[in-house]
Amino acid sequence: MVNIGDIELGEFPLLLAPMEDVSDPPFRTLCKRYGADLMYTEFISSEGLIRDAAKSVQKLDIYDEERPIGIQIFGGEEGPMRESAEIVERTNPDILDINFGCPVKKVVCKDAGAGILKNIPKMVSLTKAIVDSTKLPVTVKTRLGWDDSSKRIVEVAERLQDVGIKAISIHGRTRVQMYKGEADWTLIGEVKNNPRITIPVFGNGDVDTPEKAVEMRSKFGVDGVMIGRAAIGYPWIFNEIKHFMATGEHLAKPSIEQRAAAAKEHLERSIKWKGETLGVLEMRRHYANYFKGVPHFKETRMALVTEMDPTALIDILKAIKTNYDEVTVRSRCRLSNVFTGMILANSPIVKTTPSTARTSAKCSSTG
Repeated sequence: MVNIGDIELGEFPLLLAPMEDVSDPPFRTLCKRYGADLMYTEFISSEGLIRDAAKSVQKLDIYDEERPIGIQIFGGEEGPMRESAEIVERTNPDILDINFGCPVKKVVCKDAGAGILKNIPKMVSLTKAIVDSTKLPVTVKTRLGWDDSSKRIVEVAERLQDVGIKAISIHGRTRVQMYKGEADWTLIGEVKNNPRITIPVFGNGDVDTPEKAVEMRSKFGVDGVMIGRAAIGYPWIFNEIKHFMATGEHLAKPSIEQRAAAAKEHLERSIKWKGETLGVLEMRRHYANYFKGVPHFKETRMALVTEMDPTALIDILKAIKTNYDEVTVRSRCRLSNVFTGMILANSPIVKTTPSTARTSAKCSSTG
């Protein structure tokens, strides 16, 4: 059994990574339903929290059905980080997580996120200050190091454990790598198999299939895996991994109807939580994965990522659910005509192109 403090997470927990503009309540609801064992909020600026910035405060929204849930904060200065930890504690999450892994320049330049990997003593002292300021179990998400010449994660994990963190999640790249190249799990394995380490060690990076999750468990001995980009638009990945681990067989992929229904619910929740404009815009990154591998979907996808009217988007998703047939040409042609008409009627943004017109004509001639 893997535990973070008194929180039991099962034998091999699957974690949803904190992702900016992705890991929000609408998305977390779906990930929890489809098997995520522990989830984290989007990372929250400590400076934003203590200044009561609306965007930062909104990210504190958590709900009982999401538990166990952690709130993640970032910052480079002890004072604001301690204050923000106190604010987080009043929100009553299960875990407080510190982001020492974000590679984005605007975060790094403030000695926050992965920027602090250039100053390990400060990283340790800042972590200790937060552990001492809260009753919540504190966890850390970080990277192997700043660059190839400074991969000190084994030492870092020991020192952070010594000041009181209850778990560590490690992304298998350096800050310089950003998200390029393949994640290197070798050092994650060294951390886990270090006899000095007694806290749970979760690996992160490139786990996008059940087979990879099994490989990382068997090869490196990690206590669980944290999944990020592979979950975007595909919350089913958690249950697929669990089913494969339990049976050695692949769970059936979600049907087109299930994908459309999940995307529709996600969009509706997103609009309710963020408002129409932001809710519509921030859903766009999910659609490609929701409908990945669906044949003859290009026109529909273009409609989904260009349409701004929520009602029109819901209509498009409903039409997918009720009219799409992956097998017969007749059904594919009918759906193409449905969407062509819908786009022309409802969207001031999406225009008919010569290729669209040719496709519609071709479908009509075979109908």
